[in-house]
Amino acid sequence: MTADLDKPVVLQEREVVGKGLNSIRGTGMVPAVIHNHGQPSLHVMGGEAELGKIYRAAGKHHPLELKVGEQSFLALIKDVHFNPVKHRMQHVVFQAIRRDEKVEAEVPVRLEGEIPAEKIGLMIITQLDTVEVEALPKDLPDELVVDASNLVDLHDKITVEDLQAPTGVTILTEPDHPIATVVEPRAHAAEEAAAEESAEGEEAAAEESAEGEASEEQTES
Repeated sequence: MTADLDKPVVLQEREVVGKGLNSIRGTGMVPAVIHNHGQPSLHVMGGEAELGKIYRAAGKHHPLELKVGEQSFLALIKDVHFNPVKHRMQHVVFQAIRRDEKVEAEVPVRLEGEIPAEKIGLMIITQLDTVEVEALPKDLPDELVVDASNLVDLHDKITVEDLQAPTGVTILTEPDHPIATVVEPRAHAAEEAAAEESAEGEEAAAEESAEGEASEEQTES
């Protein structure tokens, strides 16, 4: 079940900050903050299950209407923190936006169509899942689609330059940044092994610092 993004996201104000946030999380709520055009940030909270559905549906590109008591905000999700061990949502950062001002957002990229290289035993490495764009809130696309049929031979690649931006949308990510590349299976396996080794090191480091709330408190400030 996905969230209905046309409905307002109802949040509650909160007074608890810093180390006291674990008491909020213990009730099934997620602390959040709304940054609002240079004004004091508003500390809020919402249900973990509901905010999880909203984040999966909206990502960091779909404008949301937030309701906090009598206040209303148009906002984007700018950042989401997850517990590195339990992988549960820890904190959400919303950025209030204006309908008549361009904003920057992360938009998903999707490969579309059959990939000829896969039919001859080659593999595809996806190197970019999102791109940074600038547009008015009403013009932000839900995704950017690129034709995958150009991935035919070894070392063929699709780059950001191959994306077609809708009218009113400017892609900010470097044009030469690869999105997907054709590789040999053994090269792909070697990259996966290296990535897995790196991930294990990062997870070990994260576990050592999981008990601290330093990054949380910095977000609140």
